Amino acid sequence: MKPIDRQIIIDLEKQAVKARAAILHMTTLAQSGHPGGSMSAIDFILTLYRLMHHDPANPSLPERDRLVVSNGHISPAVYSALALNGYFDLDDAIAGYRKLGSIFPGHVERITPGVEWSSGNLGQGLSAACGIALAARINQLNYRVWTIMGDGEQQKGQISEARRFAIKYHLHNLAVIIDYNHLQIGGDIKAIMPQNIRRNWEADGWNVLEIQGHDLAQVYSSIRDVKTTNKPTMILAHTNMGRGVPFMENQARYHGSPLSEAQLDDALKILGMTNRLDEYRRLRNKNGKTHAHHDLNLWKPALTPGRYIIYDCDTDNRSAWGNALADLAMHNKDSQTPMVVLDCDLQGSVKTDRFEKAMPDRFFQCGIMEHHAAVMGGALSTCGIQTFWADFGIFGMEEVFNMQRLNDINHTNLKTVVTHVGIDVGEDGLTHQCINYIGLMRNLFGYRLICPADPNHTDRIVRWVATQSGNYLIAMGRSKLPILRNDNQELMFGLDYSYEYGKMDILREGKEATVLVTGTPVGKAVKAVDILREEGIFLRLMYVASPLEISRDDLIHAASTGLIFTIEDHNVNAGLGSIIADKLATARITCPIHKIGVNEYPLSGTADDLYKYFKMDHASLVKTFKQVLAL
Repeated sequence: MKPIDRQIIIDLEKQAVKARAAILHMTTLAQSGHPGGSMSAIDFILTLYRLMHHDPANPSLPERDRLVVSNGHISPAVYSALALNGYFDLDDAIAGYRKLGSIFPGHVERITPGVEWSSGNLGQGLSAACGIALAARINQLNYRVWTIMGDGEQQKGQISEARRFAIKYHLHNLAVIIDYNHLQIGGDIKAIMPQNIRRNWEADGWNVLEIQGHDLAQVYSSIRDVKTTNKPTMILAHTNMGRGVPFMENQARYHGSPLSEAQLDDALKILGMTNRLDEYRRLRNKNGKTHAHHDLNLWKPALTPGRYIIYDCDTDNRSAWGNALADLAMHNKDSQTPMVVLDCDLQGSVKTDRFEKAMPDRFFQCGIMEHHAAVMGGALSTCGIQTFWADFGIFGMEEVFNMQRLNDINHTNLKTVVTHVGIDVGEDGLTHQCINYIGLMRNLFGYRLICPADPNHTDRIVRWVATQSGNYLIAMGRSKLPILRNDNQELMFGLDYSYEYGKMDILREGKEATVLVTGTPVGKAVKAVDILREEGIFLRLMYVASPLEISRDDLIHAASTGLIFTIEDHNVNAGLGSIIADKLATARITCPIHKIGVNEYPLSGTADDLYKYFKMDHASLVKTFKQVLAL
C-alpha cells in the first residue's frame, strides 16, 4: 500500500477545524439547520475533494469526478468543503446560509457551484449517482461518481433498487460513503428500525470497506484505493455525530438543532477558533444575493426526427410510439447526442422492445423498480443523453410523483412516455386505471404534458419531443383508436401537419357549442359530433393535446360559441375541465362549461362498458349534448 504524505493529513486536519467552525457559525446564524451530521461527515467530504479530479474554476468540466450528496441536509458540510476548495468564498456561504435569494439553501441544490444533484428526499441519491455513472460509459468519459449517504437513510427501499442496478450494469466507477454515526432524528437507528447495513450491501454484490471515519489516514487510503476495485464499493465510515465538540458528540438532538449563541461561543473556544457571529450577522443583513446562480448546463439534443410514418387504419398510439422510437434509433445511430431507453419489465406492452432490437446497447432494463428508474433516468438525462422512460401511467407518474418532482427541481431532460392511462385500461381495474395524471402534472412547474390524439399524431409528437430539451410526459391509452380525418376526410395529422406545443387542433367547425376533448375519448367525441351534424346540429370540436398549456387565442375561439363541453378520460375534478374553467375565470371570459369525465373510482370491465358507465360513449355524448343545449 502506497504511504500517505503526512503533510496531507496535517492539511486536512486544519481544514476540518475551519469547516467545523463554519458549520457551527452558519447554523447558529440561520437559527436552523443540521450541524450534527455535518460535523460527522466533514472529514471524509474534505478528503474526497482532496482526491477527486475536479476544478473549482470550471465546475462543469466534462472529465470531473462527481459527488452526489443523498442526505442533502448536511449542506453546511458541503458548502464548507466547497468553499475551502475554492468554489466560492467561505464567508459568503456562512452569511448566506438559508437566506432567501442566496445559493446556499437548507438542502443542497444544483444552483450552487460544485453541487451535482438537488437532494433532500432521502433514499434517492444513489439512483441519481447510478444515472451519472452510467452516463460516463455512454459518453466515453473516464470519471468516478461518489455518493454520500446517511445511515438512517438506509431504511429506504429505493436504495436496494439502485444497488441491484449498479451491479447488473457493472458500474465500477461508482462508490458510496455512508456516515455511520448511529443516530437519526428520533435517536438510535437500531431502536427506530433495526438493520444490518453492511450485509445488505454485500448481499447485493457490492464490495464493502469498514473504516473509522475520523481517522483521516484511514479515510484517505480507503478513498484512494477504491479505484483499484472491479465492482461498486461502499465505505461504511464509523463516525460520531457532532464530532469535534464534546458536548455535542453522540447527541441526537443536534441532528437538526443549532447551537445557541452561548453554546456556539463555548464550541468555538474548544475548536480554538474565533467567534465571528456578529460579523457574519452584519454581512447577512446586507441586501442582494451572495453569489450568482450556477449555470445548470441545459442542453438541446442534436437528433434528427427521421421520416414520418403514415397510418391509414385504426391502431393504438402505443404501437405508433414504439415504431417512431425504433425509427429514431435507426436515423440517429451516429448522432452526437446519444439516445437511451429505460424499461421496467413492460417492453412488450409499452412497445420499447422495438428500440431494444434496433439499439440493444442503449436499452436498459430496470426491472420492477420504478422509483429507481425515474430518478436514475432523470440524472442520466442531465449528462447530454436524450433519455426516454416508458411505463404504465399508474407507475410512471402516479406512483413516482415525488421522484418526478425531484426531476423537475433538478431541471432534467427526461422524456417519460406512459401508456395505459384512463379507464381505457378496462378490466385491469381501479388500481391500474390512471385517472390523475393531468391533475398531478399541474403541480410540476417545469414539466410539459402531451396527450396524442391518434397514431399519426403520436408519430409527429414523439419525433418532435426527441429534438426538445426539458422534461416531458407523453400520455396515451391502451386500445386502438380511429385515424382522425377533417371535414374533407383528409388525414388530420398527415404529412403537412406540424406539431406545435400549446396549440389546439380543430377537428370539426361549428357555432352552436364547442367540445374540447383530450385523450382516448376523442374517437367517441368525433362520432357524436358527426351524428349531430347529420341532424343539422353543428358543434365545434377541438382537440387539446397539451392540457397544461391553453393559449388565450384558442380559449377565446372555444368560448365564442357561448358554451363549452369538456371530455376527458380522467378525474373530472382535476383535469381538462378544471383547467378550462380556471383559465376562463382568470381571463375574465364569461362562458358556461359542462364537464364530462370520471367522477368516481372506476370498476373492472371492458373499456366500452366503462365508457358507457361514465357516459362517454358516443350515444351518451349525443344525449348529453342535446340535453344541455335543450334540444
